Amino acid sequence: MKTRTRSLLFIALAAATGNAAAQEPHASHHGHHRHGAGAKPDPHAGHVPASPGNAAEADPHAHHAAHAATAKPAAPAPDPHVGHRMPASTSAPADMHAGHAAAAAPAADAVPPQPATDPHAGHAMPASAAQSMHGNDPHAGHATPAAPPSRPASGDAHAGHGSAANGLDVHATHADHAGHGAAAMQVPREPIPAPTAADLAAAFPALAPHAMQHAPGINSLVLFDHLEAWDNAHGSGQSWAAKGWVGGDIDRLWLRSDGQRSEGRFGEWSLDALYGRAISPWWDLVGGVRHDGGDAPGLTRAAIGVQGLAPYKFEFAATAYLGGPRRAELAVEAEYSLLLSNRLILQPSLEASVAADDDPRRGVGSGLGHVGAGLRLRYEITRRFAPYVGFVHERRFGRSADLHRDAGEATRESRWVAGVRFWF
Repeated sequence: MKTRTRSLLFIALAAATGNAAAQEPHASHHGHHRHGAGAKPDPHAGHVPASPGNAAEADPHAHHAAHAATAKPAAPAPDPHVGHRMPASTSAPADMHAGHAAAAAPAADAVPPQPATDPHAGHAMPASAAQSMHGNDPHAGHATPAAPPSRPASGDAHAGHGSAANGLDVHATHADHAGHGAAAMQVPREPIPAPTAADLAAAFPALAPHAMQHAPGINSLVLFDHLEAWDNAHGSGQSWAAKGWVGGDIDRLWLRSDGQRSEGRFGEWSLDALYGRAISPWWDLVGGVRHDGGDAPGLTRAAIGVQGLAPYKFEFAATAYLGGPRRAELAVEAEYSLLLSNRLILQPSLEASVAADDDPRRGVGSGLGHVGAGLRLRYEITRRFAPYVGFVHERRFGRSADLHRDAGEATRESRWVAGVRFWF
């Protein structure tokens, strides 16, 4: 009879204090977290219970007494709060733990300390009640240190959950995994050994003099830029323009020649023999002699000039000839190769000459005497050989035109030409 009366008393107390437990669902955890650490102040002391309500739904431990009453009706159920030292409270109208049967012995002697990893160490409850409690407690299994939290439980609903005494982050328990990558990074690497004399000798072997093969110091090139023929109302004829050199990268001997043949005999022709020296990667300074031949008596003069590749890949040559009846003459030539495809190339060209004095025997007058323009389209069967077709126009100006008219010759001429361009 005495046992049944005590069970009914626990059920009444649990119903009266249910609303207070619902307002602080975790307040009871503080008490459980300290069961195994010895006699501590009761974290539930001073709680003000509200009016009865759904206590069983709010308090995850509210049903401990019910389980104790129904598990073994013939024997008194173990009190889950046995050993709590609860100071007297004057402010709370009702103590939710009032009537708990406190053990006669001190709490430290009644409940031995348990490992810190068990948040409910020291709870005396049946196995079924423990399983039910762990299934409903959202914070079951939190690893709580034995030291008390740095802040009171009354201000923080989660105070003490997984927090150390020094106030570390609630995720401090993950520190076991934080060093996994750092440990691998801290493994010292094997230092790189200093190179030895044998390593240096293998990396930088001594080379014998002239062990590397160089290109020959003397090279040569012969280019027939124009070798063409024509046949029109004024007659047929042939013409050429060729140049070549022999030497090294800096110093070369240049040969240049141009002329034409018509009506079965040679007309005007010329041959330049020049020494060329590179003054830049793209330009040469040339100097030497020039000889003019043909129907008129031969004429030899000094020559000096420049030749090379102008910006945008224009082939350019300017040569001054000194001496003879003309005293001085400047000849300028320019041409450009426009690639329509890898093999089809259009080549425009322009040439002009200016003389300082008249040379009636060769039909050359002072001033601008001769201008010639050409447009040739070639197809390179190989890079060394290309046939072409083109159109050429020549015209005399000033005193040169007057001399040609006096001799009964035309001052301008246009013709279609066909020829080949090759080099070796």
